[in-house]
Order: sequence, then C-alpha cells, then structure tokens
Amino acid sequence: MSQMTEVEGRRLALSNLDKVLYPTGFTKGELLHYYATTAGAVLPHLRDRPLSFLRYPDGAEGEHFFAKNLPPGTPDWVRTAVVPRSGAGETGRHVLVQDMPTLMWAANLVTEFHTPQWTADDPGTADRLVFDLDPGGPATIVECCAVARWLRERLGEDGFEVFAKTSGSKGLHILAPLEPVDAERVTSYAKGLAVEAERAMPGLVVHRMARNLRPGKIFVDWSQNTAAKTTAAPYTLRARPSPTVSTPVTWDEIHACTEPGELSFEADDIAPRLAEHGDLLDPLLDPGRGRPLPATAE
Repeated sequence: MSQMTEVEGRRLALSNLDKVLYPTGFTKGELLHYYATTAGAVLPHLRDRPLSFLRYPDGAEGEHFFAKNLPPGTPDWVRTAVVPRSGAGETGRHVLVQDMPTLMWAANLVTEFHTPQWTADDPGTADRLVFDLDPGGPATIVECCAVARWLRERLGEDGFEVFAKTSGSKGLHILAPLEPVDAERVTSYAKGLAVEAERAMPGLVVHRMARNLRPGKIFVDWSQNTAAKTTAAPYTLRARPSPTVSTPVTWDEIHACTEPGELSFEADDIAPRLAEHGDLLDPLLDPGRGRPLPATAE
C-alpha cells in the first residue's frame, strides 16, 4: 500500500511504511524518516556522483542486488548521468541524487548508496582517495584503528589531510581530498601505500584480497580508487542485522577505541552526532582542500 506525499513540489508514492526491514524491528517508515532528517548531511556527499544502489527491498536479511542502471519507473524529473563502462565504448545511465525529492524517491527503493571517487562532469578523474580497512576475524575495527593511525601519519607526510568514517559494516574508510587526477594514478599510489603498510606491520596488514591471507589481519583495500568501483557513501544505511550507518568519526575516537561497539553507530545516533560535531567530512566537499599526488606517484 502506498502513501502519496509531496516533497519540495514533487509528488511521491511511498510504499509499505510499516514493513520491517531489520531484525531489530526498524521499519521502512523509520528508514525514510532517517534520510529526511539527515538530508542536509547526506545530500552533499551524493550530489553530482553517479549512484550505484545496493538494494535490499525485502529487508536486511532478504535478497541483495546491485543496481547501476536506472530502476524501472524512475520519474522523469530525476536527474541522470551517462557513465562509461569497462567495455570499449559502452555506457550506462545512472541516477544523480541532487535534491530532497530524489533522495526520498531513492530511499523508498530501500537501498544502500554507493558512489565513485569522481563526479559526473569528469568521469574517471578522482577528487578523493579512499582506503577500505576490512578486518578478517578475529580482528575487528579496533585493529583497523591502528592501521588508520599509520595511514594518517603516512599520508600526512605526503601533504594530505585525512578523514575517517566507519564502513557501517565491520571496518573503517580512510579518505583524503585530492586535486583532480586520473583515477588509475590514484589506484597505483594507493596500492603502493598498502604494500608499504604491510611491510611496516606484517603481522597486522595484508594488501592482497586473497581470503586465505586475511584471518586476523586488516585488508587494506586500495582498489576502490579504480574508476569502475564505488564505496559506501557517508551516512548511508547498511543492510546489516541492525540499521548501522557509515558514520564519520573523529581521530580522538579512533585513538580511544578499545572495543568494537565504540565505533558502531545506528540511525538514531546520527542526528545527535551531527548536532555535536557537524559533518566531519565537510572538508572533502571543498575543492580548495585537495592536494596533488606526490610527483613520484606512478
């Protein structure tokens, strides 16, 4: 059953508001309320970035699937962008979430928001660097914090300002604003730092994806800088057992973390954190904060 509403002059049909999406009892109506009340922080990190959706319409324990092309029934007022694909001359058309009506329409699809490290006006030219720190059990986000501190110091040596957020799953994302540069150069630079991190902390870090190498270690995933890949956007809800959020965190919080639960945040935590800290990732949105890759980066 759908409920019609108007958002900034756009008519939207919001469906199944009482549907439980998470085992904790969190409903679709609560999901939509979360995005409506945090839109001021969410939207700037989505704007102009072609979206990939990880959809979970039957809830966090139901089927998950990535959707990159326009979903069926996309309203004609939703802005889109043509995006190059890996095949020669191939393209796709992706959604751009530019405003509140589009955010609420997309949230009604029950989706995680994933973005590339580049914007629609210059595909493949990265304006940020990202590392996804993924712990292999029994390692946790606590061990990720140790790696994050190393990466912050090392990136600082190359002149970068470094920020962090939880993945909303098990790990951390480390980000730095860049002067626009070809994504493949960023990928090469990031891989080099991941290898360097493994050499500095061989008992803790692995830079290769092979599952057999990862138990008890932190996989420093440098590959998400590749132009074809995307990363969970700041403030997106995740399809986990509870409504966790990919949440910006302070370096003080990273230094103080001794238990995984200390860096796990759910939908109800975000408004109070925004009131206390503002958007900790706001500097990523300022082109003037970007720094060039080192001249030696291949």
